[in-house]
This record gives sequence, structure tokens and C-alpha cells, in this order.
Amino acid sequence: MNTRNAKPDSIAEIGHRAVSGTQPFDVAVREFLDCWQTMDEDAKLNAIRAEPCRIERVQDAYLAALAEHLAHLDRLPAPGWSGQSERFLETPYFAGGLQSLKATLIVESPSAFRRRLIFISANALSRPCREFI
Repeated sequence: MNTRNAKPDSIAEIGHRAVSGTQPFDVAVREFLDCWQTMDEDAKLNAIRAEPCRIERVQDAYLAALAEHLAHLDRLPAPGWSGQSERFLETPYFAGGLQSLKATLIVESPSAFRRRLIFISANALSRPCREFI
């Protein structure tokens, strides 16, 4: 686990922070994505390896989709826990909650999210590029 105020360095840490109330789920996800950009392959494997604790149905599925999506992008094996049936939704979840966005979210969602019935925008997982000169 990270030291206080450090960014989460694993999917499991996102879950821990959300359950303990030390950081809102969406903020922890964004900060983890910032860290992911600078990790080497071993660190990335470690970051997705451990199964996160259960939070609530949508967030549990979201973390599995995130782990699978990031693994796919970096040509890493998806962690086994991400395929558990408990990590899939039975009814669709649309981020943003606006009826007018549903069609766009269906089209834009990465496949790891779509197959779990989570529909997010194309830029929901994008973060500013952290290049240091």
C-alpha cells in the first residue's frame, strides 16, 4: 500500500481507498491512470495482479474492466480475477446518466467495459501525457 497522499499504484489500492473512504473512487482511478503511464512492464503486471476488494457492483465491474483494458493496451495478460462472473453487470450502466448520451457511450466504450455492460466515453480513461524533458 502506498504512503499517505501518494497516488494509488495498483487496482487493489483503488478498491482499498474507495472502501475505506480515504479517496473517492473516480479520483483514485484517475490518479492510478497517471501512475500507469510511468510504470515499467513488471510494475504494470504487479499493479493489476492482486484482486481488489469488493466495493459495489458497478465499481467492482469497472475495476475488472479497467484491469483488462489496460492489460490489452500494453499486451499483458489480463488478471484471472477480472473474468469472475461477479465482475460483470446484469443491467447496463451508462456513465453520465444522460439519456441523450447513451448511443455515443455504446459506440465509444472500450470492449472490456462494453462486455461488462459499462458504457463510458472514449476519453473517460485519457489522462494528460506526462513527458519530462
